[in-house]
Order: sequence, then structure tokens, then C-alpha cells
Amino acid sequence: MGGMSIWHLLILLTIVLLFFGPSRLGDLGKSLGQAVRGFKKGLNEDPEIDVTQTSALAQRENMKREALKQNVGENQMGASSSGEDQINHEKVENKQKT
Repeated sequence: MGGMSIWHLLILLTIVLLFFGPSRLGDLGKSLGQAVRGFKKGLNEDPEIDVTQTSALAQRENMKREALKQNVGENQMGASSSGEDQINHEKVENKQKT
């Protein structure tokens, strides 16, 4: 009573055959076999993980960092030069007053 007998399997096969049809049953078996083969192949292979700096994502991140460094450097240079210009301008004005 607990196990499946040959009659249970035949009834199940008949229902599946009626539901899917004979032509689709072959395609279903083929695709199921390919899926199982792919799964087993994936279990046996070593994972291929790209951890090098040459990946596209790492290259984009490096380009963003370089652009940010350049922008920060230009902003600091611009701020210091305008600050120096202001100090020099004040010195000139002080000299002119005296």
C-alpha cells in the first residue's frame, strides 16, 4: 500500500501521455535530460570568478575614481589660486594707500 506498483506507474504514464501528447513528450524528455546534464556539469566544474582588475566593472570604477581625483585637484588648485590672488590684491591695495 505504501509503495508504487507497476499499475500505478502505467496509469501515471497514461495520464501524462494524454496531457502532453506523444510529440511533446519526447521534447519534454530531451529538455529534462539536458537540464540534468547541465546541472551535473555545473556541480563538477570549478567556478570561474573574474577577480582581476581588467573586468569592465573595475575599469569603470577606476575611471570614476580618476575623474573624481582630477576634479578635486582642480577645485583645490582653483580655490588656492583665487585665495592667493585675493591676498596679493589686498597687499597691493595696502601699499597704494601708504
